[in-house]
Amino acid sequence: MSRERHLCPWWVGYLLASPLRKLFQDPRRILAPYVREGMTTVDFGCAMGFFSLPLARMVGRQGRVVCVDCQPFMLDRLMRRARRARLEGAIEARLAENGDFGLAADLERFDFALAIAVVHEVSDQTGLFRALHASLRPGAMLVVGEPTGHVTGDAFDAELRAAREAGLSLVDRPQFRRTHAALLQKVA
Repeated sequence: MSRERHLCPWWVGYLLASPLRKLFQDPRRILAPYVREGMTTVDFGCAMGFFSLPLARMVGRQGRVVCVDCQPFMLDRLMRRARRARLEGAIEARLAENGDFGLAADLERFDFALAIAVVHEVSDQTGLFRALHASLRPGAMLVVGEPTGHVTGDAFDAELRAAREAGLSLVDRPQFRRTHAALLQKVA
């Protein structure tokens, strides 16, 4: 998350990882249409792993979840939670820093990507989408979501324009409660 606009404070990470959040945003239900066992995935802006841990369970022992965040504290807490859940073998925590989105070495590696409640924090949104595009395999999907109470519809539309400029195609606008959402694809 290089060149951040405004980072989510570390203490909000605890709220984002709260089990109560599942009442209106269940990760398994959101991810089920797109994730299969054995996939290699990336959770960009993972924070403390609200989506990362369910994603690791869904990809199973043969799969992998690369979790990228720019805050070491968030990654530390993510890995603590992964160890408690016995999922640390399926998760790779990666720090994005120094203008790097943490994806430079991952050309066409990922079968699926997730960026929930994070794109609005990145000042170079087109750069982020280019990095995600380069890291996705042809035909792979990316789910982007932003909280409706924090990001306006116009701002989300601007994010989708940045994604298009980076070469990602809009496939669908899935309905997630309290979230502007989009399913994007790297066209083969």
